[in-house]
Formats: sequence, C-alpha cells, structure tokens
Amino acid sequence: VQLVESGGGLAQPGGSLRLSCAASGFTFSSYVMTWYRQAPGKERELVATITSAADRTNYADSVKGRFTISRDNAKNTVYLQMNSLRPADPAVYYCTARLTYRYYWGQGTPVTVSS
Repeated sequence: VQLVESGGGLAQPGGSLRLSCAASGFTFSSYVMTWYRQAPGKERELVATITSAADRTNYADSVKGRFTISRDNAKNTVYLQMNSLRPADPAVYYCTARLTYRYYWGQGTPVTVSS
C-alpha cells in the first residue's frame, strides 16, 4: 500500500497550489480520502474529505471556499486545489485512505506560504 503526495512547495500569500496523492496497492475507488495538515507545534487538522464515489465533500471551516478536494478513481489519485493561500495555511499536508478499519497514510508534502 502506498500513498504518495506531491505538489507542495512555496507559494505567495494569495497564491495557489495543487496537491496530488497517488494511491496504489488497494482498491482506491472504495476508500474515503481525506487531506489532513499539521503545522509545527499544532495539532493535526482535518482539511477536506471526499467520499469514495465523490458524491460528497466536507471541509474545515478554515479552508471553505478556498480549497477544493477532488478525485479521479481511474487514476487512483486525489487532489487538493488550494487557492487564496494564507499565512495560516503552511503545514505538512497528508492524504489518508479509510475503509472501515483500514486506514492508510502518506508521508506528507510540505506547504509554505511566504512573500
């Protein structure tokens, strides 16, 4: 089982980044996918979730209207489009896959917001 995040890096305030998470080793289309983030010294925060069929999404209040989670089950990939980035957004972003008691995590990709 692998979840490999990519797309993190440096963005300016107000800028955008698109994170990707490529999955392998399990039936991706059956799993709920979630992006979390954790900044240094802070608790892990759920950012966005998408159901297996992509018919429902859920967002943290702090990112609503700015971030969009999506998935492509044909490509076994989940995305997080991050727009209007703010100084509060920098963190390591992790994707997770969950199906009942099965729970997988990626290694994370760092996001920095600075001018």
